[in-house]
Amino acid sequence: MIYTVTFNPSLDYIVSVDDFKLGLTNRTDEEQMLPGGKGLNVSTVLNNLGIENTALGFIAGFTGQEIKRRMKKTGGRCEFIELGNGISRINVKLKSIDGTEINGRGPVITEEALKELLGRLDKLESGDILVLAGSIPESVTDSIYKDIMIRLSGKGVRFVVDATKELLLNVLECQPFLIKPNNHELGEIFNVELNTRESVVEYSKKLKEMGAQNVLVSMAGEGAVLIDADGNVHMHEAPKGKLINAVGAGDSMVAGFIAGYEEAKDYEHAFKMGLSAGSASAFSELLATRDEIKAIYNSL
Repeated sequence: MIYTVTFNPSLDYIVSVDDFKLGLTNRTDEEQMLPGGKGLNVSTVLNNLGIENTALGFIAGFTGQEIKRRMKKTGGRCEFIELGNGISRINVKLKSIDGTEINGRGPVITEEALKELLGRLDKLESGDILVLAGSIPESVTDSIYKDIMIRLSGKGVRFVVDATKELLLNVLECQPFLIKPNNHELGEIFNVELNTRESVVEYSKKLKEMGAQNVLVSMAGEGAVLIDADGNVHMHEAPKGKLINAVGAGDSMVAGFIAGYEEAKDYEHAFKMGLSAGSASAFSELLATRDEIKAIYNSL
């Protein structure tokens, strides 16, 4: 079974505003409301691919109930822990000004709620995959991903981590099955600028030397790079298409890689599935569907 954990899920309010002006009333031209959070995005794409998985995490208030309702509509299983206080966050994403977002803080996760999640994770078995993705709220220690991996070590669980800088670096000693920084996050770790696939290879290998089994690096319009568990290098340019919505593209790449590896146990196939899923989401208003992913895969 595949499990995803999202500590701070959200309702993503995605809007387009023509000729946005600061200090004035602006009206939307288009708007969407979607369940958000990196782990939930991974679960949604896995659901779209028909792959069974369970979404875990914390929700609170009326927004939390809406997140759960919308996730259930994707056809997947969710086992959220409901918090007694606060509300799950709403993230505002202004699509017409690329990269402009206002993200909420989210509710406080109590020690009791955290223990409930850990107890649920204790039930994972050999062969299960656990995806730990996204940021950690202030109420939880930033070593939580590492703590979970240490807690489950020796059980045969494979870990996938999609996080930034210190949150990513401190799990490497636990030898995660897959990590997926983007090229900017990778460059930030080593204080370098990485704009080409060739330049990414050297620093991806450093993360592998530090403990990661597979290092998958997304590069938006430049494509992607994978250093696989056998030390082989996979590189591919980005598929051709019109960028419509980059939100969730990296998470889709994680889902595609997992789906491809579980299907064929072949890293090249997993890499191409990851690249196809990430691109399909970037070329769509919503997260990628199975047909969209297969169409791009067949064009590679």
